[in-house]
Amino acid sequence: MDVPSGWTNDGQALERTFDRGSFNGAIAFVNQVAAVANRLDHHPDIALSWNEVTIRTWSHDVDAVTERDAALAREIDALG
Repeated sequence: MDVPSGWTNDGQALERTFDRGSFNGAIAFVNQVAAVANRLDHHPDIALSWNEVTIRTWSHDVDAVTERDAALAREIDALG
């Protein structure tokens, strides 16, 4: 499995923090991520700080990082 650029894999989850420049930008991004997660039926942990959003994903059913996580990360990256 290829870990998308910009994401870290600590052996337990893929993680990346996105700077959205403002609180409203961060909220809008969270809503976009939620739509992708619902479409893929694969839901990450999302942490919100004023202008930053941290996404952490792993496959809970197998308690490991899988291709589903990498696919979700690529879809999130495509949001721009």
